Amino acid sequence: MLRIILIALLLLSGCRQQDDSATNLTPEQVSLGFFRAIYVDRDVEKATQFVDAPLKEVLRHYYIAASVQRHMLNLSMTDVEMEIDEIDIDFFRKFTKDVTVIVKLKGIKAGEPWIDDRTLRLHKRGNEWIIVEVMKEKRIVNG
Repeated sequence: MLRIILIALLLLSGCRQQDDSATNLTPEQVSLGFFRAIYVDRDVEKATQFVDAPLKEVLRHYYIAASVQRHMLNLSMTDVEMEIDEIDIDFFRKFTKDVTVIVKLKGIKAGEPWIDDRTLRLHKRGNEWIIVEVMKEKRIVNG
């Protein structure tokens, strides 16, 4: 009887390790998942799984995806497609703990086709990447 219990525990712990590794996402996947939750799924709660605690508070404050787009990201769009534009990570990815990812968003803004970039800063916590900051847009001022 004891052997059966030990074998069952070993099998269950092995299954749990596989499930945990399946949730480990790359910085690119985390970034796209965040924007997909806001712009495609329009699910703020789904987006919170990709961010750290302070950003979760901000997301939950705005409550709906349209408010997050308008106030947090300064970019209200529909019919959005997204792709990774740039990531500042090198070959030695496993040793890096901090990265920035630029995501190119293509969609409709105010009835017109629009392309824009948004930059996210991510930290590696344990084996998982988490968004810690939505970077401010760089504006070029003439004069």
